[in-house]
Amino acid sequence: MANRSHVVATVRQRLDEPQRVTLPLVGAVTVPPPDRLVFYAVLGLLGVMEIVEWPIVLIVGAGHFLAEQHRYPVLMQLGEAAEAA
Repeated sequence: MANRSHVVATVRQRLDEPQRVTLPLVGAVTVPPPDRLVFYAVLGLLGVMEIVEWPIVLIVGAGHFLAEQHRYPVLMQLGEAAEAA
């Protein structure tokens, strides 16, 4: 059992690590973990389907992004405030 929990913890840690992709003309770009990509994709889909207006989509997306900035507490608090609005 202890070995299994170690494997699960290792997999979770790797999924949470930022992945870097090199794009032509852009350079190295950090790709969010899969669960965050799904969040942004669904948020964009809501905007495309006009269920949610684009300014709201942008504010919620930016707020979500900033709320996850654990290295910068001020940005994280700003993002949490934007998500709550």
